[in-house]
Amino acid sequence: MNGIVGKVDTVEELEAIYGKPGETSLVKELDRLIPEYARLIEVSPFVALATAGPEGLDCSPRGDLAGFVRIRDEKTLLLPDRRGNNRADSLKNIVRDGRVGMLFLIPGSGTTLRVNGRAVVSMDPALRAEFEMEGALPRTVIVVTIDAVYFQCARAIKRSELWNPQKHVDPKTLPTPGKILGVTSKGGIDGAAYDNEWPGRAAKSMW
Repeated sequence: MNGIVGKVDTVEELEAIYGKPGETSLVKELDRLIPEYARLIEVSPFVALATAGPEGLDCSPRGDLAGFVRIRDEKTLLLPDRRGNNRADSLKNIVRDGRVGMLFLIPGSGTTLRVNGRAVVSMDPALRAEFEMEGALPRTVIVVTIDAVYFQCARAIKRSELWNPQKHVDPKTLPTPGKILGVTSKGGIDGAAYDNEWPGRAAKSMW
């Protein structure tokens, strides 16, 4: 990062720029769930899962029916690992490091919920059975122990107009996954065939 003008190097410099956080920014952080925070998790169909490992950082989108992240108790969350691309980047990080960050989104709401904690990957058959969907089981379940939980104010959602349908981008104006694969594989993958086959393949492998 050499050559960056105005680079900030210390926490003291940051505090001189931003000052100290207000009381509301501090009192909202807890080390366990309260009913109000639990409710936000129960209605969320989407969470971004951040992990860290020897190769660096990763942030993975996780989505399912609302409430798919289940609350075992005030300190523990359960997250099924549904079918995906089998890269298992998040899982590889968790088994080697364990630190995780989670950002829950709720469609229509500006309030988000942040959870920081430590995770393990479990193959417990009984635990997996709790998440059966249409006869399919997750191959593993991520068990998260909460270290910190707090809500995030709505400014980012408001500024981005994330839930405003008038601001939604027409998918037809974007490069398709097949198009991207065709480029990144240098023609080794038939992008058009990939795009044509994906809806049917996804329907058969959603869970």
